Amino acid sequence: MKKDKRNEEQKEQNPFHREYGLFSNVRYILRAMFEGNKKFIYLIPIGMVCAPFSIYLWNFLSKFIIDAVMGECDWRKLLYLMLGFAAVQMVVTVLNTYSNNSIWPHYIDIRCRVLLARINAKAMKIDFEHLENPDVMDCYQKARNAGNNNSDGVEGMMRQIVNLLNSLVVVIVGICILGTMNIGVVLLMLSLAVVDFIINNHTNIKSKKTVWDQLALWWRKHYYIQNTTTNFAEAKDIRMFGLREWLLGKYRDINAERYDAQKRNARLWLTASVASNVLWLFAQAAVYAWLLYAVINKSVTVGNFSLYIASAAAFFNYISGFLNSISNLLAKSREVDDYRSFLDFDGGDAKTDGRELPKQPCYEFIFENVSFCYPKSERYALKNLNLTVKAGERLAVVGKNGAGKSTFIKLLLRLYEPSEGRILLNGVDIREYDKHSYYKAFAPVFQQVELFAFPMAENVSMKEPERTDKERAESCLVKAGLSEKLKELPMGADTELLKILHDDGVDLSGGEKQKLALARALYKEAPVVILDEPTAALDALAEARLYESFDKLIGGKTAVYISHRLSSTQFCSHVAMFEDGELTEYGTHEELLENGGSYAEMFRVQAQYYVENPEEEAAYGEA
Repeated sequence: MKKDKRNEEQKEQNPFHREYGLFSNVRYILRAMFEGNKKFIYLIPIGMVCAPFSIYLWNFLSKFIIDAVMGECDWRKLLYLMLGFAAVQMVVTVLNTYSNNSIWPHYIDIRCRVLLARINAKAMKIDFEHLENPDVMDCYQKARNAGNNNSDGVEGMMRQIVNLLNSLVVVIVGICILGTMNIGVVLLMLSLAVVDFIINNHTNIKSKKTVWDQLALWWRKHYYIQNTTTNFAEAKDIRMFGLREWLLGKYRDINAERYDAQKRNARLWLTASVASNVLWLFAQAAVYAWLLYAVINKSVTVGNFSLYIASAAAFFNYISGFLNSISNLLAKSREVDDYRSFLDFDGGDAKTDGRELPKQPCYEFIFENVSFCYPKSERYALKNLNLTVKAGERLAVVGKNGAGKSTFIKLLLRLYEPSEGRILLNGVDIREYDKHSYYKAFAPVFQQVELFAFPMAENVSMKEPERTDKERAESCLVKAGLSEKLKELPMGADTELLKILHDDGVDLSGGEKQKLALARALYKEAPVVILDEPTAALDALAEARLYESFDKLIGGKTAVYISHRLSSTQFCSHVAMFEDGELTEYGTHEELLENGGSYAEMFRVQAQYYVENPEEEAAYGEA
């Protein structure tokens, strides 16, 4: 019942959060450790065996030396014991050093190579629509935080598990030693250590809930400001518009949030620290009081007094450490809950039951009463759309910014699913197809062109080097209008782009990026081509010419041209005019001009940009 209540409380903060429990999380992390690196199988037991020897070995040697001084032990036996102790200590030291120095790089290896890789793979596979959902992004940020460093989250739990196992062996040996002293004192020390554990565990829970969980949004803000102030892409605007002080002010404001959170956290742990020290003081006082009484009454030798005093201090520290390790393990487990919650979130990446898209020369798409509303928005971005994109046709989708053009494309590409209605492909609802199979039907060119830090040829093919046809990539670059650029580059299509991974990497201008994106679309050879305002960096006349040239290159494929400029409408089969999320006009270019509606008005305003002499401009004006 308590676990269900906690789950409900967490879901109020984030509907995607789940709690798995300590034992489930321990099994999950151990499985990742042993499957990811077999060396843990022997490194962990070595540490467990060495731990009690490192703590208690010299306590026994001190006892024997004191007993010898008091005349209660033979000196020759003591010499042999000392040599034996030295040999054991040497072996333990070598094994312990080997184990400690060998194990910590493997923690980092498992965190980065295995566990963080799972997060990255998940983030790239979930449905695109979730990337605009703040609850999903908070869930993702918490999962990232759980893999952020060496001491927290998944790696922190790895370290805590091993520390707990080592401490457990030390505690068991300590109980065996001190049990010969007085079991009542041992039980008192155990009781005080349990109280210390309860205090620390409560503080851990409160700290995560009231401090660290509240900082998920802070991390996103911090990352954005930090990235903006150091990103080359924003550097020109920062300098030309004098944004430095304003951005630094924003940075100070969000850091003030973090500082306030850290102060709250420090106050929580100050109380817990004071309580821990008081409990330790009581435990040591109890041990000293009993041992002094026992020595006075001669029920304990001076050598045993030395053994018990040293062992008791180590025992209380380790029993407290053991129980605090449980508390810390519970805290790390709650962070692993964050990590696993994102991995287990149903973002559409696990759906494999869809059918394969049949390879056909022509695809026809029909939108039937399709409406769409973005997550947590009350306004429809697209309303009751009925539209057919016929096989092999050219469709121009036009309208002002915010009219619903890009939403239409996201639905067609199945980056989003309709809120209402359905989309048919050759008479079949597109939701019946496997998404990855469906994506292969499209060669999209988006307005925001992203370059990747690998060679230009691979930026065109979007495939690994061994799967890239370099000659075909070069041919597509030439067709897209980058032949002169290829000649300028020192290594042609093998030239590395961006300076992120390679110091000699080359960046491209806005127009060159958009031409490279056109080359990508040509390389993919998909039956449907989508151009979502990819020529915004070009002037209107250059855009019109590029559209016409590209239209010839794609041959008989289905093509959808999206623009708020009308350079593509004259050679398209049909024009779809969107306003406020609705399809308001549909027909050929000539039909819409004759209707004299919004499209005709928009075209008359823009016509001057698509002509090169006054006579042609006058002819457009008459139209």
